[in-house]
Amino acid sequence: MPKIAKSSTKKTIVKTKKVAAVVKKASKVIKKNSTPEIKVKAPIKISKTYIPKETEKYMCDKHLSFFKIKLTEWKKELVKANNEALYNGSMDDNSVSADIVDQASSYTDKTVEMKAINRQIKLISKIDQALIRIKDKTFGFCAETAEPIGLKRLMARPVAHLCIAAQEKHEKDEKVYADD
Repeated sequence: MPKIAKSSTKKTIVKTKKVAAVVKKASKVIKKNSTPEIKVKAPIKISKTYIPKETEKYMCDKHLSFFKIKLTEWKKELVKANNEALYNGSMDDNSVSADIVDQASSYTDKTVEMKAINRQIKLISKIDQALIRIKDKTFGFCAETAEPIGLKRLMARPVAHLCIAAQEKHEKDEKVYADD
């Protein structure tokens, strides 16, 4: 049998060297998943003498900006005229004439003036609707057929929402049903 050697009572000391290990940490690149930026377009600046041309793309940003300016200025004029008419009309209420003919004439004048104011109020409402269509970028296109209305028609009547063919059909139908 093999002999088993006695282990020595002396402890062996194992010396280990301390090695300063430099561990480079991987730098973390943080990528943010940001939502796509919504680009806000700067308002288009056009000159005061600008007139839309047929050669430009129909209802481009320049056209929409032109009609927006035109409609807002028109609306301001109408509101100012209405306010003046209402103020001046209320001032005349104090003058009561003893003559029946003068009273009738005054009443007729007020009635005509109020009808004009009501017409202008309806026009202001149409201008507001046109401004909404400009914002939606549906301005310049027929509400029934989606065809372009045309620059000439819009220059003449900026609140138009029907093309000529659809407007003629609408007026014809109106005439037919008005007889009933």
